[in-house]
Amino acid sequence: MPDTPVPTIAFIGGGNMATALIGGLVRAGRPPASILAIDPGDAARQKLQADFGVQVRAAADAALAGTALVVWAVKPQLFAEAAAPCAPHLGGALHLSVMAGIRSDTITRAMGLLPAQARIVRSMPNTPALIGRGIAGLFATPAVTAADRAQVAQVLAPTGGLLWVDREADLDAVTALSGSGPAYVFYWVEAMVAAAEQMGLSAEQGKRLALATFDGATALAAQSDEPVGMLRARVTSKGGTTFAALESMRGDGVAEAVTRAVRAAQRRAAELGDEFG
Repeated sequence: MPDTPVPTIAFIGGGNMATALIGGLVRAGRPPASILAIDPGDAARQKLQADFGVQVRAAADAALAGTALVVWAVKPQLFAEAAAPCAPHLGGALHLSVMAGIRSDTITRAMGLLPAQARIVRSMPNTPALIGRGIAGLFATPAVTAADRAQVAQVLAPTGGLLWVDREADLDAVTALSGSGPAYVFYWVEAMVAAAEQMGLSAEQGKRLALATFDGATALAAQSDEPVGMLRARVTSKGGTTFAALESMRGDGVAEAVTRAVRAAQRRAAELGDEFG
């Protein structure tokens, strides 16, 4: 008999995203002893064990054998190195990847699987997942069953919303919109804070106003059945202050610039998939 229970979920990588998922699972009632986290960093392992009581190891070994679900949460450039010692033990596992740029066929090859055996779900989360307010795009290979999808959804539930896509290439668009999207919001808030200071407010006042406005506007849009264009029109009286601001943005081609920026992120996501593949 083994000294410790066979883990039903193994995390390869113990960084922020793995920590968020492990914390959610433990808070939801999953026994900590059923979770194994593998990370070469002493500090990461110690923190996971201290915070959640899960099993930890510095390197993959036979403890992975029999694991039902493996969550890949390493940096994409480290995947090949991390996968090699795991492959002999994970042939029958369901694989959930939260790595950007690592495609399902790359995971299939690294694990030595036939396509028909490759039960792989790719997830593209974003950083608000760390506070349970994120959204993740998901793609499943044909071998993934309905029960597998339900299991993945249960694991990711603490991070926020889920959006399944039918084509793996669509994850590049998800990456461009929501994966990179928080940075766009932060960039916009930075600009609004700078404008606040130019108008005589303090940086803290500008930040508070900008963040509250984003939070309230997105909540209103989420609760409304109306198109966001209609919501925008309702607060834009011709000749008023909002109209002046939007006309300035139109003159500067802001909408077109945003579209170009998001498409640039999509192209880069595809390029990273080619590089890591």
